Amino acid sequence: MKKLLLVVDMQNDFVTGSLGTQQAVDIVPNIKDKVLEFRMERNPIIFTKDTHYDNYLETQEGKNLPVAHCIKGMPGHEIVGGLDTSDCFIFEKGSFGSLELAEYISKREEISEIEICGLCTDICVVSNALIIKAKFPEIKITVDSNACAGVTKESHEAALLVMKMCQVNVIM
Repeated sequence: MKKLLLVVDMQNDFVTGSLGTQQAVDIVPNIKDKVLEFRMERNPIIFTKDTHYDNYLETQEGKNLPVAHCIKGMPGHEIVGGLDTSDCFIFEKGSFGSLELAEYISKREEISEIEICGLCTDICVVSNALIIKAKFPEIKITVDSNACAGVTKESHEAALLVMKMCQVNVIM
């Protein structure tokens, strides 16, 4: 049985770009260490990429968050430098949480545990954690709070509490 690492949306636009924060910059070394650890143990790693197109501002999300980001083909869409994705599966998703991602994971029968880290705790991390928990209620799901950052410190903490209440293990 294998433990899967899910690294959510560690992209330039969320770290140093149009929606970047210092908290996002600060977690990059923690995620780098986590990727190395999983790689050394020969456990699978999936990176997600928030993926939008030129019409982003016309979408529902774009109307609610009118900041163009993670536009496919642009530098902000790429995984932040320093994170080696060479032997990882990269999954592009067009929404906060991805049913397709959960379906992809379901085909990996050797997965017995899932650890999640990345950005943003209060949007895409929590959305994917809860979708995965709903699809796999008996698989241990863990979120490392030291390898996640939210839009604000308060919303990060609120998302961690929601996940704890839904029986997702949270490392503090």
